[in-house]
Amino acid sequence: MNLIYNSEHYSVVEYSADTDHEALRFGGYEITDKTIRREWFIGGPMAVGFRNDVTELIASEPSIEEIDDFLGQYEGCMGQQVYLH
Repeated sequence: MNLIYNSEHYSVVEYSADTDHEALRFGGYEITDKTIRREWFIGGPMAVGFRNDVTELIASEPSIEEIDDFLGQYEGCMGQQVYLH
């Protein structure tokens, strides 16, 4: 597990590939929207697509606002409530 992005509004944690667990066969990402307190886990082939999109985004040397806008397009998928404990 590796925190790869953290802003005022979002955080992204990357999970390494793990062939013992199908959901992590290609690695995975947990995207947390701190504003609405929801998260989404992307695993499998979707993780590969997300990784490709992030690689392309980073190549353009985006600002924090541009990265947050990119992550904001996933808000509709974030159904898991984040609980603080």
